[in-house]
Amino acid sequence: MAIFLIGAAGFPVYVTPRLDELRPADAIVVLGGNGYERYPYALELALQGYAPRVVVSNPAGEQDIWLTDLCSHQRYTFTVTCFSPEPATTKGEAEELHRLAVEQQWRSVIVVTFRPHISRARYILSRCFDGQLMIAESPADLSFEYWVWTYIYQTAGYIRAALQPAC
Repeated sequence: MAIFLIGAAGFPVYVTPRLDELRPADAIVVLGGNGYERYPYALELALQGYAPRVVVSNPAGEQDIWLTDLCSHQRYTFTVTCFSPEPATTKGEAEELHRLAVEQQWRSVIVVTFRPHISRARYILSRCFDGQLMIAESPADLSFEYWVWTYIYQTAGYIRAALQPAC
């Protein structure tokens, strides 16, 4: 019974989170995480004209050869840059978003992440970014086992975020 209640409580948060209608923005910010589906999706959004720049979180730094290559070879008509968040968490990404938004005078961003992370990312990022925040879901094929694990992981992340000060 407890497992059913936990699953039901998390359903609107993790499985059917609020998605935003995308409009042109100052930047597309790609949050780090497992899988590479989100990066081509963000690039496609930029190719469609949603933003003149894509900013990629690369928590692994130079150890992630694919992302290092993506950011070091400008091959698009838009700008692609990477950063390594400190700390290597969504809060670190939110702090970097805040810094970049102030520096670049961004008023709107599209943030790309995967479905189970959308609500928590919105909560954390909105504590650091005062502009218009549009969250886009990247494609991802998640197994049942991964959904179980992500319920636990995202819930722990919510608790940690609630206990931490905002930017």
